Amino acid sequence: MKYTQLFQSNKTRQNRAIAGSGQTKNHAGGFGWAVDRWELVDRFLILGSETGTYYVGAMALTEMNAQNVIEAIKEDGLRLVSRIIEVSTKNLAPKNDAAIFALALATTYGDEPTRKAAYVAVPLVCRTGTHLFAFASACDSLRGWGRGLRKAIGNWYNSQSAEALAYGLIKYQSRNGWSHRDLLRLAHPVAVSDEHNALFKWATAKELNLEIPIVRAAMALHQVTDLAEACRLIRENRIPREAVPTEWLTEPLVWEALLDDMPLTAMLRNLGNLSKLGVLRKGILSGYSNGVETVVSALENPMRLRKSRIHPITILAALNTYSSGRGFRGTGTWKPVQRVVDALDRAFYDSFENVESAGRRLVLGLDVSGSMCGTSVAGIAGLDCRKACAAMALVTSAQEESVTHIAFDTKAYELKLNRSMRLDHVVGILEKTGGGGTDCAAPIHFALKRKLAVDAFVIYTDSETWYGSQHPAQAMKEYRSKLNPRAKLIVVAMASSRSTIGDPGDPLTLNVVGFDASVPSLIRQFLAD
Repeated sequence: MKYTQLFQSNKTRQNRAIAGSGQTKNHAGGFGWAVDRWELVDRFLILGSETGTYYVGAMALTEMNAQNVIEAIKEDGLRLVSRIIEVSTKNLAPKNDAAIFALALATTYGDEPTRKAAYVAVPLVCRTGTHLFAFASACDSLRGWGRGLRKAIGNWYNSQSAEALAYGLIKYQSRNGWSHRDLLRLAHPVAVSDEHNALFKWATAKELNLEIPIVRAAMALHQVTDLAEACRLIRENRIPREAVPTEWLTEPLVWEALLDDMPLTAMLRNLGNLSKLGVLRKGILSGYSNGVETVVSALENPMRLRKSRIHPITILAALNTYSSGRGFRGTGTWKPVQRVVDALDRAFYDSFENVESAGRRLVLGLDVSGSMCGTSVAGIAGLDCRKACAAMALVTSAQEESVTHIAFDTKAYELKLNRSMRLDHVVGILEKTGGGGTDCAAPIHFALKRKLAVDAFVIYTDSETWYGSQHPAQAMKEYRSKLNPRAKLIVVAMASSRSTIGDPGDPLTLNVVGFDASVPSLIRQFLAD
């Protein structure tokens, strides 16, 4: 009888669905489980879709996710708005763009209670002028400018203190084809104070009828011709880079003045410029410059890191770009300063919650297939999912004593990593590993073959698995039957696709989204249960 050779429920090729499982085809042609509506919402809010993936273009991926968000709005709009606020305010995503877009969708497709909740959420989600301009741009492409939207925009301006508003008006003057002048003329807010009224008039007509020091100094900066005076105005008034005339931005002394009060996010974004201009340098006799000391001191201050709401992936992206000595979008090059590279490396670890060891034996499966190399993390230039895998592997290694690292494509590659390794070193190892098809069962098969006793497998993947004679869920069943009946599977999603390799009906399987600072804590809690 050959039927059992032709059909086996415990061993199904990944390009076919497990019988009776309800699996659906993924973008690579393999099969996995479709994540539910709300998990897909999370994937979109946290991971975004603006650059697409290896298999799906940005437009198709965004259309799929936008339609899912609209369906979530129809199902429970208030829940959707609440989740947008949570993801944005708790800094769960490397970029805020997807949350802003989803909020605009809620104002467009929601019922009256949902729209009202979305309008109230605007200052919570759109915390900077750049965010507000992105929201206005999204709303303008989706809907008209009704009374509720105009009121929400007006409330954004009035909800800020006069001091914060003045800083924001000079820092974020225009983005995405919108300016404060445009929005104030649309919204017509009634100012809550004389200072607000003066700032509204300055933003719309460049007339300042009250003495507001930072605005007056920013205006004066466009008139001065003396370098020392320009630096004095910047230092004494904490003027941000965006308000400095272009002709002054080639002067190292101007950048040194800016660096004194530069927000951490801006500092990370401008490390290359600071090195190119010699603000970050190591002298032959005098040691490191004051600029290096300022940057290192900021990066080594955990309290400042937390207060600045710096996402771990933002630091990883800065480390990736700065240590490479070149920009991924521009043509500039620089010589990285090792002390700054070291400080970025430490800051990455400091940005995560301090999680105690779960005391479990782990296999970390790091997907290094071709699709992971071709998919960027949250649309960040130069930072692909494979590099993020390396980073997260080291975070776990720093917390757990017993970890086996397995990179995989269609094969498994055991990696000799340890907690003392630098992040850029591990990234370099993974860049030279794999690049083929995807078999997410490979780390489990590796453990089976070597009779490796572990408590859990943590797989970082885009879930676009298609190669291999057995699905990961089936491999887990085999592992449990042979080595550990309570072995757990944790799948960390690296892209906002609709598929997962983790069986949602398996209580020993956990699906996690993204790389935010709470992910190690979520994993530890699941391991400890």
